[in-house]
Amino acid sequence: MTAETAPMEGTPLIKPSTTDHPLYDTICEACRTVHDPEVPVNIFDLGLIYTIEISDEGVVKVLMSLTAPGCPVAGEMPGWIEDAIAPVPGVQSVTVDLVWEPQWGMDMMSDEARLELGFM
Repeated sequence: MTAETAPMEGTPLIKPSTTDHPLYDTICEACRTVHDPEVPVNIFDLGLIYTIEISDEGVVKVLMSLTAPGCPVAGEMPGWIEDAIAPVPGVQSVTVDLVWEPQWGMDMMSDEARLELGFM
């Protein structure tokens, strides 16, 4: 691996969310209303929401993944997230992008999701 292709040391695999924004918790709760139809747990606790960026103007950008690239609802789930977040007071616009790096893994699930699915 050359210096040009090597990842920068200390660069996070997942871009950090805007956790200090006043809308962050409400947007997380909105994400928790969306469920993967194949798994009885919401997509936030499954760890499918990687990043929630919120600008000062209320523009929200979400980076999310799926449990597998061949997920039958891959084309629909970003729209479900947009529909859940858009009505949150203070949100001006929402875009949701699917990303595949890093690959989703069971270690990304919350303790609540692991308990619900019988992994704890």
